[in-house]
Amino acid sequence: MRIVDVCAFYSPRGGGVRTYVEQKLALAASSGHDITILAPGDEYATVDAGPHARIVTLPAPRFPLDRKYWYFQDEAALHAALDALEPDLVEASSPWRSALMVANWRPEVSKVLIMHADPLSAYAYRWLGSLLPRETIDRRMDWFWQHLRKLGRLFDAVICASEDFAGRLSAGGMANIVTIPMGVEPGLFTPRRSDPALRARLLDQCGLDAGATLLVAAGRLAPEKRIPMLIEAATAAGQQRPIGLVIFGEGREQGTVMRAIGGNPHIRLFQPERDRAKFAAILASCDALLHGCEAETFCMLAGEAQASGLPVIVPDRGGAADFARGGNGIAYRAASRSDATRAILALPPMRADAPVPATVRHMQDHFDALFGLYRALGDARRLQAA
Repeated sequence: MRIVDVCAFYSPRGGGVRTYVEQKLALAASSGHDITILAPGDEYATVDAGPHARIVTLPAPRFPLDRKYWYFQDEAALHAALDALEPDLVEASSPWRSALMVANWRPEVSKVLIMHADPLSAYAYRWLGSLLPRETIDRRMDWFWQHLRKLGRLFDAVICASEDFAGRLSAGGMANIVTIPMGVEPGLFTPRRSDPALRARLLDQCGLDAGATLLVAAGRLAPEKRIPMLIEAATAAGQQRPIGLVIFGEGREQGTVMRAIGGNPHIRLFQPERDRAKFAAILASCDALLHGCEAETFCMLAGEAQASGLPVIVPDRGGAADFARGGNGIAYRAASRSDATRAILALPPMRADAPVPATVRHMQDHFDALFGLYRALGDARRLQAA
């Protein structure tokens, strides 16, 4: 099967979507499918990404709020690229305008929408949630719900990675919802990568000794990630016992993050670690993951942390909340600095000597289920045409 992923959220400097795309491309040959990532970029380009896998970029404007990303603007150019690639199935990865562009192309071809974003949680609920209940926000955002319901009718399937997100979309009237949880890269994230010397170096950079609790946070420095809130919570918890927080990320909120850190010597901001093996060692060498975003559609980072043997401290809404269930972490009230502080202090003062990783789904399982769905959709189309 020739699959084209019209991936508006792909960027070489991106986060979770980039990781997802790279794993999809790596598994293309073993899956027996031909995969093309069609993404916006500065210019026309094709990058070979392995057997039967490639990344094709089309010229597009930069996204004004985050210059690491672009957005599709030229529908005719996108349709021409799809005509040239002749896919058997097209994925769209954004619920915005590019999804409608994909839906408008050749109705006889199977199409799925992968919900890599939760705009309501990332924006509307975050901006207005302290003033209005969600039900009121949803009523006032009915234009967006109408848009989502239209997309549900236009696509053969709408893929969600968490039950929380799928349930909200279904309750809002969006059709064709299918839940296929994502996973982690098998063999990479494991407690065996724990490095006492690395842990000691990170704690030393936080001005702390081996008896302190070492928390880790990572991701884009964007408002919906709530990194300043995590800093405030770790600072407050640090007044009761020694706690260090190391943050790995970059983005437009860097100035805000640095101001939140202020003069706290126990909290450090580092550039993202793009070497996956090195990042896996960092995770395995810390004591817990601290995460602030309730707009996650899955939260691959929490899965990677759990596979590394870490407990997770996560908000009680969104995809990340799934990882606190079953005794594998601590959930706190989303957007609450005080409750995040309570959750940090609920951790044992020191990590166990032999952490046991939680059972975490592998990404191969996700793609096996996803591609199985694609084959079923193709079979259904052929039966209809017969």
